[in-house]
Amino acid sequence: MQSILCDEELRALIEQRLNKFKVESATQPGLRQAAVAIVVTDVGPGADLPGIEDSRSWSDHAALLLTRRAESLRNHPGQWAFPGGRLEAGETRVAAALREMKEEVGVQLPESNVLGCLDDFVTRSGFAMTPVVVWGGSGLVTKADPNEVASVHRIPLSEFCRVDAPQLSYTDTSDHPVLRMPVGDDAIAAPTAALIYQFREVCLFDQQTRVAHFEQPEFAWR
Repeated sequence: MQSILCDEELRALIEQRLNKFKVESATQPGLRQAAVAIVVTDVGPGADLPGIEDSRSWSDHAALLLTRRAESLRNHPGQWAFPGGRLEAGETRVAAALREMKEEVGVQLPESNVLGCLDDFVTRSGFAMTPVVVWGGSGLVTKADPNEVASVHRIPLSEFCRVDAPQLSYTDTSDHPVLRMPVGDDAIAAPTAALIYQFREVCLFDQQTRVAHFEQPEFAWR
């Protein structure tokens, strides 16, 4: 798939496809509620993405904003993640995603930039995680909170459309496959990978794909 420009045409396309997508919410009792921000922005000038050739020339191409979690965190240290966290008392999922985005990566965007939501994903740690898709657009400036975020990355959307994505593997702990999305010579594991995969399928490929059944590797359970 060719590189995808970060422009108003892409924004309208994603919003249109999310508007017709029927979101499935997690209803199991006892789950803790959380939300993450799937921010669509540009790769940006000066990008240098490990394992991705010629990334410096992709400044106007669309990307997703991801982080590597700080190693000092008690839960999921060092793992790939979207900005996000648990809901505060009386907070909506959208409000939580926007707040966490501001706190973790220094990006403040209005609710009018929210394009829609994807399915809840239930993590092994007991959270119902709602992915909120947010339009960041071009020229987005980030400032990571070092207490939560080790690094911020802008991964081109085209990288998630590779022919070798997704990658599925089986373990003896589940009947369902573990899902990973390759990035350069690395790979992102579920649950983050499941959200990326569903974003790709719904927003880019216009497919009504579900991902709640995919398993997470054991290191992501903690």
